[in-house]
Amino acid sequence: MAEIVSVIALAHAPGCTGWLGSAPEDEQAEIVGGYAKMREHLQASRPDVIVGVANDHMLNQPLHDPPDFCVGTAARWRGPAEFFKSWLDLDGYEVDGHPDVAEALAAAGEAAGLSLDSRDDLLFDDNFSVPLHYLTPDYSVPLVPIHMNCISPPVPTPEISVRAGEVIARTIRDDLPDGMRVAVMGTGGLSHEPGGPRYFTLDEDFDRWFMALLEEGDLGKVCREATVEKMNAAGGGGTTELLAWMVAMAAAGGTRARSIFYVPSAEMRCGIGGTVWDTIH
Repeated sequence: MAEIVSVIALAHAPGCTGWLGSAPEDEQAEIVGGYAKMREHLQASRPDVIVGVANDHMLNQPLHDPPDFCVGTAARWRGPAEFFKSWLDLDGYEVDGHPDVAEALAAAGEAAGLSLDSRDDLLFDDNFSVPLHYLTPDYSVPLVPIHMNCISPPVPTPEISVRAGEVIARTIRDDLPDGMRVAVMGTGGLSHEPGGPRYFTLDEDFDRWFMALLEEGDLGKVCREATVEKMNAAGGGGTTELLAWMVAMAAAGGTRARSIFYVPSAEMRCGIGGTVWDTIH
């Protein structure tokens, strides 16, 4: 039986590597410092592999009728995609995958009736590139990427997101090798509207409300109140990435989250923050 040793959720805004220097100095310090605390939390758990859930940004999945999830099965990943390197101001990197873990997750998801696919040729943009840059800068922890459709309607409901997190947790505990230490990471959000009329705005009140809601540790309440409609009202086409945070919360067993940092950054065009779950059931 494998063990879930860490569950985290965090923003992955491209500006956090691509144009961080344009933000006020105090914001830069808060963002870098916040990610550093997230890195310390993750590294202290000594994971053998990270199961990451992130929005696909329509980079890999079809625009029409995409599956809700796509599990990456490659033994080695390279990122970011060539045309994102200058935008993210990141050189290329390589990180190991874990095909055995990926195949177990894909099989369990299919058996549970989730809408999913699996591929070994996924491209990464900011979705995994920004978190890996800050959390595992030496790229030494293997990654199983799960790309999630958070943009093309219909997106998964909060209930489906929770079920996916529960399947991930059950698969880790029941189907992976004894002694394996697994971290689960949900990444996306917070409020932003990429390319829309509110591109340069964010919704600080919503962000703080959402993070406080996770701190209550009530999965049912999260599903009832953090609806897709409410997320879109806070920023269309971007805020629904927080469905990945719901996957993480469910993987932690619906326990109380602990907010690590939050920066409402107009320059990043996004609320930037991170949350961890200290208790995992």
